[in-house]
Amino acid sequence: MFSRRQLLGAGAVLAGAAAWTKTSAMGLPDAPTMEAPETQPPLFPTSGPDYQPVATLNGWTLPHRMNNGVKEFHLVAEPVEREFAPGMTGYLWGYNGQSPGPTIEAVEGDRVRIFVTNKLPEHTSVHWHGMILPSGMDGVVGLTQPGIPSGKTFVYEFDLVKSGTFMYHPHADEMVQMAMGMMGFFVIHPKDPKFMRVDRDFVFLLNAYDIDPGSYVPRVMEMTDFNIWSWNSRIFPAIDPLVVSKNDKVRVRVGNLTMTNHPIHMHGYDFEVTCTDGGWVRPEARWPEVSIDIPVGAMRAYEFDAIYAGDWAIHCHKSHHTMNAMGHDVPTFIGVDKSKLAEKIRKVQPEYMPMGNRGMADMGEMEMPLPDNTIPMMTGTGQFGPIEMGGMFSVVKVREGISEKDYADPGWYQHPKGTVAFEWTGDLPAAEKAIGPETQTPDTTKHSQGHKG
Repeated sequence: MFSRRQLLGAGAVLAGAAAWTKTSAMGLPDAPTMEAPETQPPLFPTSGPDYQPVATLNGWTLPHRMNNGVKEFHLVAEPVEREFAPGMTGYLWGYNGQSPGPTIEAVEGDRVRIFVTNKLPEHTSVHWHGMILPSGMDGVVGLTQPGIPSGKTFVYEFDLVKSGTFMYHPHADEMVQMAMGMMGFFVIHPKDPKFMRVDRDFVFLLNAYDIDPGSYVPRVMEMTDFNIWSWNSRIFPAIDPLVVSKNDKVRVRVGNLTMTNHPIHMHGYDFEVTCTDGGWVRPEARWPEVSIDIPVGAMRAYEFDAIYAGDWAIHCHKSHHTMNAMGHDVPTFIGVDKSKLAEKIRKVQPEYMPMGNRGMADMGEMEMPLPDNTIPMMTGTGQFGPIEMGGMFSVVKVREGISEKDYADPGWYQHPKGTVAFEWTGDLPAAEKAIGPETQTPDTTKHSQGHKG
């Protein structure tokens, strides 16, 4: 699963005013790295309190070691190559081989020691977004610590005083470093294994880039006109599905480190918002939704009982965020007859194809020459043809009999007879008993819709 880096020298300079100066008698822990872009299996705990680990969409969980009762992790800030989708790669900055970096998981009450080695060309830091910790561990360069110089290792050490879902990212040259992809999730599980327990627990970050077709490095000065809208630096159709067994209790945790809000909408279900980066939502304060807006710099978690089998879309409801490599200066030609113009252009450019006079759906089927290192705006194919989506889009796949540790794509849903929309040709088929969510007789005995906390 992991390739191992050679252990860094134990004599690396540690800690300034903001980090502990004591070092581990065991030397630095390994710094595992990950290059595969697919969702990696969750890391189930082998000791200590039990918990249901998270599955990081198109990501992984950072292993730790125990040292005299302290959980030790090693993050390496470094340049990385990230495949957004086959045919497009970004030269980003991240941690341990990927952007976003690996998810860190621990348990409420743990003491953690996190070694951070800087392999970037400039200083950096790590801010533990939303976490309660000593001021000197908060990771704001100049305010609570000096920057971690290139080639050096700092140590952050603190107790985890509350459970919940948090993030990590630099507070050093933030405009550049976050625009280059430096971010990750920090999940703290409740001390009580029964509190807020679910069967499947997914986590992913919303991030955005401006990468010109044919180039590889994001434009870090961009503030509004991003053209790559991604989940964990992946774009549809390369975002893995969220695979769920029917009747599972499911949690989805979504963090937003872009420069705009994102209304995340999931088809087929309503759900309850149960957590923010401020903590768990009390049962009496939860509310039902089918879309939840994720503000900038925030996290929202929601839960649902997977009682309806099917392939259910999940996506940002800002329509241009479900497109890839969008141009922002494309004129609208809907209703315009360009046939005569196209004839003239083809005399000098035989491959010219007019687009957009009937809408943009044709682009889902076109195979046009593209610049290097980019992909079409709309791509991905389902069992009924082009899906005509990109960017922030995936599928929640609910199936009977998925085993506890199985997250593999089960393929397309086989719809029962009479449950797929069809063309009307003047006659209706012989009357059959209606089939829909109200007649699927879901098994609700396993879970209630909301937790009691």
